[in-house]
Amino acid sequence: MDIEAVKNSVGRAAQFEFSRSGGPGGQNVNKVNTKVTLKVAVEAIEGLSEAERRRLREKLAGRINSQDFLVLQAQDERSQTANRATALERLATLIVTAARRPAPRIPTKPGRAAKERRLSVKKARGQSKIERKKPDVD
Repeated sequence: MDIEAVKNSVGRAAQFEFSRSGGPGGQNVNKVNTKVTLKVAVEAIEGLSEAERRRLREKLAGRINSQDFLVLQAQDERSQTANRATALERLATLIVTAARRPAPRIPTKPGRAAKERRLSVKKARGQSKIERKKPDVD
């Protein structure tokens, strides 16, 4: 994966939509469109192999709409330019982390201390159940 190519292609292929943001901000909230909705076509992202693109679609399925656009919103800042920069950075980070191949799991066995702890808990649980029984009357 070429991270620089991904960042550059996201910057070129991004489509921005602006709307009014919620939250604090006084009169600014009611007048200025500071919320940024960023859309980028998954096919337009350069620097990804087909396997990485497939992983991206699987992991970010909830953020990809029916037209195959990856959608992200940013409304943390009070200015439109700051929200635009935040959205671009978050999208690039999201793409890079989602497309990365997961490390293979190496199965391990529990250690001796873990086995002993498990057995001691089982013995204690069994003992508490035995103590609940009514005593034998002989």
